Order: sequence, then C-alpha cells, then structure tokens
Amino acid sequence: MPIFEYLCQACGHRFESIVQGSKVPECPTCKNTQLEKQLSAFAVGGRADSFASGMPAGACGTCGDPRGPGACAID
Repeated sequence: MPIFEYLCQACGHRFESIVQGSKVPECPTCKNTQLEKQLSAFAVGGRADSFASGMPAGACGTCGDPRGPGACAID
C-alpha cells in the first residue's frame, strides 16, 4: 500500500496517509477531505557512509544511476 503526503486545503495541515484502494483520506486535524497530494521525497535504505563516502555532493552520479553522472532524474 502506498504512503502519500497530503496538504489539507481547509487548515493547512501537512500529513502522510496510507491509501487503501479508492478510500479518500481525511485530515487528522480537521477531518476535511479536500486535500492536495504533495510531491514526496523517498529514502533509500543503507548507511550514509557506505555508498557515497569520499564523493563530492551534487550532480555527480552518487545516486547510483548506472548511466553515470548527470543521468539522474533528480538532477
């Protein structure tokens, strides 16, 4: 089941919700269902020092894309 981030249009509360089927989530603060899906970042498992240690930050291929530096969709 996917986890989505939402922004409540009524009270401005930002929250995450596990979505089951076609069920419409509601704001846990005000119970409103007028929500806007937000673009979420995702985390990759593993230790931070095990993959990119010694590599410079930025668009350098540290995301692990096999096509090499500059090919990452996040850039």
